[in-house]
Amino acid sequence: MISGWKMRADMVLRRLRPLWLLLLFAAAPAWAFDLNELMGLLAKRKQGEGTFTEQRYVHGLEGPLSASGTLSFVAPDQMTRRTLTPRPESMVVDGNNLTLTRGNRTRSMSLDSMPELLGMVEAMRGTLSGNGAVLQRYFRSTLKGGSADWTLDLEPIDDRLSAQVASMRLSGKGGEVLGVEMEFRGGDRSVMTIVPQRNGAVGPMQAPAGRTTP
Repeated sequence: MISGWKMRADMVLRRLRPLWLLLLFAAAPAWAFDLNELMGLLAKRKQGEGTFTEQRYVHGLEGPLSASGTLSFVAPDQMTRRTLTPRPESMVVDGNNLTLTRGNRTRSMSLDSMPELLGMVEAMRGTLSGNGAVLQRYFRSTLKGGSADWTLDLEPIDDRLSAQVASMRLSGKGGEVLGVEMEFRGGDRSVMTIVPQRNGAVGPMQAPAGRTTP
């Protein structure tokens, strides 16, 4: 009789086992995509090129100001932005050196002398190179989504940077940054869309509708 009871109990346990496993996995927290994992994906890309389109919404102006051009990055600290429309100009960052060129005029300076710009540059370089320590030096970060589609919200903690920039949002897929949004103090806003270069071909570059930057 005892043997028969054990057999029935074993049968019941075998039948309930799949249900227990289902309940166990349902109750377990989902594996969270965190900043370290994102930085690891981004750090795999040692260099990159692409095109950008940008719309700048200026408080008091009707319609956005538009610009477009190319971007390039070489880890860990070289970054170039070349604006092609509405007029040619470039910004080249190499380490702590910044070089601005517009027409026949070129100006060079150290990023240390412009802490507000340094923070914005480090936000881009830190993300592109997968350097989370640099990001955390200047920003509080909030990561949403997963590796296939993520957004990284950055809030400045440096007082001088915070006086100019309210927030930044970078978005992307995997190890690629595809968008940058910036909210400035005073109501201005910038929205940039990036099309990475793949297989030696840069995606089509089209300036968004709106006014061109004067």
